[in-house]
Amino acid sequence: MARTSISSGSRFEPLIGFSRAVRVGPFVAVSGTAPIAPDGSVASPGDLYGQTVRCLEIIKAAIAQAGLPLASVIRTRVMLTDISRWEEAARAHGEYFGDIRPASTFVEVKGLINPEWLVEIEADCVEASQVRS
Repeated sequence: MARTSISSGSRFEPLIGFSRAVRVGPFVAVSGTAPIAPDGSVASPGDLYGQTVRCLEIIKAAIAQAGLPLASVIRTRVMLTDISRWEEAARAHGEYFGDIRPASTFVEVKGLINPEWLVEIEADCVEASQVRS
């Protein structure tokens, strides 16, 4: 199977040695995605809902670049620096995935690379036309 790497242009990709997403056959894995604004700054400082939306925008774009729709998402992992605020992130997640309803996990982490990031999200996808029931 062919392997395709998708880049978002993040300065962290070459530094760490990763791709925003990788597609192998019908599968797409999207790396931990932080709330980075187009200019490289932190999107929506202090606003967990806004940061979650930004992460999901980046994820949606990476999935599209891999040739799949958002509906191909089968799993998300939402990492929060303050789990007591989970409902703010859940509201944004529900706006994107309310009809798709992937398997999902919300967990609290001690910290992320940038202390201003309140959330980081991963996603896994599979091309539905390749799945046999």
